[in-house]
Amino acid sequence: MSNSPRATAMPSVLLQQNWPRALLLVAAGAVQTLTFSPFNWWWLGPVSVFLILLCCLPLASNRLFRAGWLTGLGLFGSGASWVYVSISEHGNTSVPLAILLTAIFVAGLALFHGLAFWAWGKLAKDSNIRRLILFPAVWILGDWVRGWLLTGFPWLYLGTAHVDGPLGGFAPLLGVHGLTFWVTVTGCGAIACWWLVRNTRYASAAIVAVTVLLPWVTGPALSSANWTELAEEPTSFASMQGNIPQQIKWDPDFLRDQIVAYLEMTNGHWDTDLILWPETAIPIPQDQAGAIIERISDDLGENSTLITGIPWYGFSDRVEDFTFHNSVMAIGNGGGIYHKQKLVPFGEYVPLQQWLRGLIGFFDLPMSSFSRGPSDQQPLDANGINIMPFICYEVAYPDFVAFNAYNSGLLLTISNDGWFGDSIGPLQHLQIARMRALETGRYMLRGTNNGVTAIIDDKGRITESIPQFERAVMTGEVHVAEGSTPFMLSGSWPVLTLAAILIVFVRERVIPKPR
Repeated sequence: MSNSPRATAMPSVLLQQNWPRALLLVAAGAVQTLTFSPFNWWWLGPVSVFLILLCCLPLASNRLFRAGWLTGLGLFGSGASWVYVSISEHGNTSVPLAILLTAIFVAGLALFHGLAFWAWGKLAKDSNIRRLILFPAVWILGDWVRGWLLTGFPWLYLGTAHVDGPLGGFAPLLGVHGLTFWVTVTGCGAIACWWLVRNTRYASAAIVAVTVLLPWVTGPALSSANWTELAEEPTSFASMQGNIPQQIKWDPDFLRDQIVAYLEMTNGHWDTDLILWPETAIPIPQDQAGAIIERISDDLGENSTLITGIPWYGFSDRVEDFTFHNSVMAIGNGGGIYHKQKLVPFGEYVPLQQWLRGLIGFFDLPMSSFSRGPSDQQPLDANGINIMPFICYEVAYPDFVAFNAYNSGLLLTISNDGWFGDSIGPLQHLQIARMRALETGRYMLRGTNNGVTAIIDDKGRITESIPQFERAVMTGEVHVAEGSTPFMLSGSWPVLTLAAILIVFVRERVIPKPR
């Protein structure tokens, strides 16, 4: 393949113009949103990568930052548009200001793609061969940095779509970053095959095509492999979805009504092995909820455990002061409490709060002064079953979930997606939880305020669920898992290491070797 910047560029008057190319990059980024729930068109992932490369390969290296930023603008402007709902409808913010804040949020996230593409240009220079080889490595490392820096935004990873796609069988081995890597490899392979066929190098094109398609063909067969062992004896499970309007969630006048609603929904299920209430189902701190906790303990069956979200207030060794935690507590036959570690900026804590508090209503949301929990917390105990809980946003972190799942037999996530209304955000959140179950080979129990409450099995499949915006009770059976998947043991490091190796050995050498 020639190193000329024009070698892989499709001859088109359209792509020789700046604005059509810019629009196509935004569209290519937006196409990725269609791979996720509720659309689930996973096959558009490689198509998006193909379109991005079609636009970027002819560009000079110094123009790739803008190309990456435009791609990110399309992805986050469509895929993370749900943040507008929480800012506008629940943040006491005017529509124009909510639009402005959402635009700033999207434009800021798009910088991660811009910087990744800038690094891509610096590393590969104008060699199209290097660009094609390095693109998957740079994309994966960009995703990883985005999921880590400043708390991180580990959302909209291309591999997540393959919880229902043919690459899903590799999730227990490679994790979501490994799946994303191969989606980008496929897009690069399509460009390479197209160029090779144009130059009548059919044998080479066939080799590339077979190599690229092999995981897509073998993935479905691999999905039948069992990496963990499930207990034959089922555990009975019930989850209550209260569908409490977000507008009254923290209103003192409605606190009693909310607790009564969950108690009444639980009637008839007190003898169930495991009962789940969602995030902050008890909307008062545990130090004020003694009577409620005692009532639950009295009603529970001898071998039953109820797990609920509840704020926690007390002295924290971490901050060396009295503070609030967003927590989940086990009551009954078992026990334990878990404090959320991955807090949502502006939702659960306010960065630079000494300057931002009081400026607008969005910076003064109820319960936005939580502290982060310690990193060495133990699973909850439910009648001898170790259950690792994750609160809301935490389930989006693949390595965090895999590491903490190690000593548990069940995974559990509670959430209040009422912040995002009827947008696509809650459905994306459910899909992410399904990917975590698939990666770890464990059942994931999901309890939410207004949907989607679900039982997710060890293959990432939903076995029971409650539709959104309904007050209902879900019952079913779950199976405790033993053992670990390869991804739980290694995390994302093999894929990240491969990306680093590619960069080290394929990058353009700027400094010549000494003679």
